Amino acid sequence: MPDPISDAKTDCGKIADRRTEWAEDRTVLANARTFAAWMRTGMACLGVALGLKAVFGATEYPMIAKAVAELFVICAVLIFWAAVRRSRTAQKRLENHDTETQSHRNMAFTAFILTLGSIATGGLLWLL
Repeated sequence: MPDPISDAKTDCGKIADRRTEWAEDRTVLANARTFAAWMRTGMACLGVALGLKAVFGATEYPMIAKAVAELFVICAVLIFWAAVRRSRTAQKRLENHDTETQSHRNMAFTAFILTLGSIATGGLLWLL
């Protein structure tokens, strides 16, 4: 004869496990959003670099403006790759259940493309 008390405990355990799985899935999705936020932050650094060149390009010391702008370009590249590293670390710790994560390869490719764009932007800043 089935024991209703142990069945209730088993059902509660299954429900708790399911909620834990959903929490992990939410964390996986939050990791992807955080990665996107880091990418936006890196692109904002590029925007600052372009703005510095635009505002201070006609000064008596254009090389100083270019050098400071270049610091922001370097900062953008560092942010892109820090985001990849942090995202990969989080992905290794998490297990997805009902969601699919962005692959590490896609995130690294995104960072690579943005890095190429950043380097090109930095080069153009020196040519202008």
